[in-house]
Amino acid sequence: MNGTQTPGRTTGTTGTTGTGTGGTGRSARGPAGTPLGRIGALARAELTLLGRSKGTLVAAVFVPLVLPLSVRSAATKMDLAEAGLSVGTVVLPAAVGFSLLFAVYSALVGVFVVRREELVLKRLRTGELRDAEILAGSALPASLTGLVQCLLLTAACSLLLDLPAPPAPHLAVAGVLLGLLLCAALAAVTAGFTRTGESAQVTPMPLMIVSMLGSGMFVPLELLPDRIASVCELLPLTPVVTLVRAGWTGDLPAGGTLAALATAVAWTALAVFAVRRWFRWEPRR
Repeated sequence: MNGTQTPGRTTGTTGTTGTGTGGTGRSARGPAGTPLGRIGALARAELTLLGRSKGTLVAAVFVPLVLPLSVRSAATKMDLAEAGLSVGTVVLPAAVGFSLLFAVYSALVGVFVVRREELVLKRLRTGELRDAEILAGSALPASLTGLVQCLLLTAACSLLLDLPAPPAPHLAVAGVLLGLLLCAALAAVTAGFTRTGESAQVTPMPLMIVSMLGSGMFVPLELLPDRIASVCELLPLTPVVTLVRAGWTGDLPAGGTLAALATAVAWTALAVFAVRRWFRWEPRR
């Protein structure tokens, strides 16, 4: 196959491309020759592998569905009326945050690390797939899982907790979409510092714990002291939870909306820079 050699990878100019995960190659003249076609082919192969990983499925699918019950139990003991909140406006953003952390962030750390250690990422880079396409295709199944969970949990919370229609649904939509992108990027960053598939079960824990405790998931920032709340507002997942909650409360001022959006975009940009700088495509030897 003719190709050009660049540092760290080989890019083919003709021929076919294998997915490296058991898929078959297609001619560059077919649908798989487009970026969306290549990403879709890789995502389908990754979805097959995800379905075979029982442990990942349990953590990604069932844990986020159970944790909101503990938040509901705790929320009934909080003085929410003073902060203009209800049990529903506490549980729903927390449920979305759990889905993003478990179904997207934690699951993708394992995906990136295992594929790297199995030399799948290295093989993918020898074909027509660009680096961004490899990361996007690998992240797509987990991101879709997280999105579907967010939609199901939103419907369940609306029915079971008597939540009215959101007065500012655009804020909730922006929060979920930014959260999906941010968690995928943070997962790639974390994978760059994770050595093995076994350690991938541990390295996501610091960010997950900090996010659950400080991003308004278990305790809304409105109930925290002002100084602590000001610090927690700068955490990666805080703007996502804030925007989702504001979609149902409708009381986030314009300045607060811009601040939340700016914080989420800043964290995403920082994560993308870190991925370009430190993401590893081959195992450590």
